[in-house]
Amino acid sequence: MALHTVLVLAFDGVRLLDVSAPLEVFSTAGAGYGVRVCSPGGRDVRTSCGLRIGADLAAGEVSGADTLIVPGAVDVDLCAASAPTVAALAAHSRRVASVCTGAFALGAAGLLAGRRVTTHWEHAAELARRHPDAEVTADAIHVRDGEVWSSAGVTAGIDLCLALVEEDRGPEAARAVARDLVVFLQRPGGQSQFSAASRTPPTGHPVVRPLLDAVAADPAADHSATALARRAGVSARHLARLFREQIGATPAAYVERVRVEAARMLLEGGASVTGAAARSGLGSDESLRRAFARHFGVTPSAYLARFRTTAPWGLSREPGHDPPDTL
Repeated sequence: MALHTVLVLAFDGVRLLDVSAPLEVFSTAGAGYGVRVCSPGGRDVRTSCGLRIGADLAAGEVSGADTLIVPGAVDVDLCAASAPTVAALAAHSRRVASVCTGAFALGAAGLLAGRRVTTHWEHAAELARRHPDAEVTADAIHVRDGEVWSSAGVTAGIDLCLALVEEDRGPEAARAVARDLVVFLQRPGGQSQFSAASRTPPTGHPVVRPLLDAVAADPAADHSATALARRAGVSARHLARLFREQIGATPAAYVERVRVEAARMLLEGGASVTGAAARSGLGSDESLRRAFARHFGVTPSAYLARFRTTAPWGLSREPGHDPPDTL
């Protein structure tokens, strides 16, 4: 088997897990991968958490790679600043993959034009603003467009690299790595399961802002388009236009997003499915199930099994706390 070379770029301020996760996946995959870390000048770098990482070589010494991994940073401008290095490395790499906000480096290097891409949900809108010629898919865990791959925030770099291993060696090899690392080969749902309400863009618009606050304060109240428009003193059509301009969603879509987030919090707090549906304004168990499927890609019971607690069901279970019924 020919050695598959994987090059991971590191720079000052890089997120440690964005670098270490690819290293762990490819090293676990076996001897067929040759994994090296490079930095712009070949020097050690200090990660965002303060830990130093040693580089194997300088970026200028790289003659080629099968896979280039571009990690991210908390400050997206740090990523964008590495664009010249990324562009030079990508020119000699068969495929390129970004982890988290590393997508900003790909964009600044001119690698995203006309391509689908994802990044950390919190930065997706900014990536789309900076690179309008790219199609930003905010909810994906990872995206492939040709030989350019991208992943969502931080730990999604593991998902991405497992997908790369699967492409190289098939699903059994990827499954073996996932078992060793005790992670999903393909995790359920998208990024929105972790961030539904927080993805609403901020706005101080004098008509829209009070309505957003009112919906958040009492999700179960009457927030139909007609009621919201009447409260704002504008027509329903005008209100829909304002919502699209300010937050990129219709009033109905925003209301459902807030209600689903409220239901999620109620469920995590111990409410029953029926109680969460009623108190959040979603109404019925079936409405809650459908809304969860749309927003989170999982059922309420599946969500609770994974996100209510870190203790596996059947282990460390307190008396009287049974697994949620399947809905």
